Amino acid sequence: MVKSFAAVCASIGTLLVLNACTPDNSTNTESAAATSAEHQTLRIAAAANLSDVLPHIIDSYQTDSNILNQDNLDIEVTYASSGKLYAQIKAGAPYDIFLSANQEFPAKLADETALPFTYTRGQLALYSVTKPLNDFTPASLIDAFTSASFKDDSKVSIANPELAPYGASAKAYLQSQKIYDKLHAQKSLIQAENIGQAFQYAHTGSVDYGFVAQSQLVAIKAKPEQFITLPKASYPAILQDGIVINNTVPAAAFTKYLRSDAGQQHFAQAGYLPIQ
Repeated sequence: MVKSFAAVCASIGTLLVLNACTPDNSTNTESAAATSAEHQTLRIAAAANLSDVLPHIIDSYQTDSNILNQDNLDIEVTYASSGKLYAQIKAGAPYDIFLSANQEFPAKLADETALPFTYTRGQLALYSVTKPLNDFTPASLIDAFTSASFKDDSKVSIANPELAPYGASAKAYLQSQKIYDKLHAQKSLIQAENIGQAFQYAHTGSVDYGFVAQSQLVAIKAKPEQFITLPKASYPAILQDGIVINNTVPAAAFTKYLRSDAGQQHFAQAGYLPIQ
């Protein structure tokens, strides 16, 4: 009888010890689960010309069943001129990825741990909602810009060449045609902060013409008479580079998708040229 009582006591003691340990193990399991379920935020600094195509790429990326942990990932995008975004990054802005509209700014951020990559090539176009362009060619366009009918109050929008790569290419195009100085001297050029603003000036009819990104015209399904696509050999190639600022798993995964066949298909459909 004594032995039986002792055995019972031993069993009760064992159960108490096990019960005492159980809450700690449960807490640790719940903590691990909570950690794995925490939302991560991927912050992207993107050139203004990407505002039409990048949302579609992000949607496709987040619904791709082959990509893990999408339910726990938020993607935030800031659109601005490449130069402005570069300045923000140099000042310490907490971006994970920088998608520029040129190669210069990412190259300035390159170091031993991060190298730039080319993700697309842009096209330059001239756009107008007030002056039909369906019968124009690049040669006749220059004639129009230098003709008597091109009045002193005629205006042409161009993105800031110092900050916006599309603006720099537009300036180079006008210089190659020997008319940049003339337009500048007669104050016909309206300088926008970025390519998005240059497009808005032309789209609202605030200016007669606007040098814009071809992708912007594809996005709004512009009518053929409203634009001409400039020959790609007539201006410096708009090679757009990106760079990973904060080397995280989400940043690496997204940039890989950007350059994949799926990502490149979105760029092609949006009016960009293929990368070599």
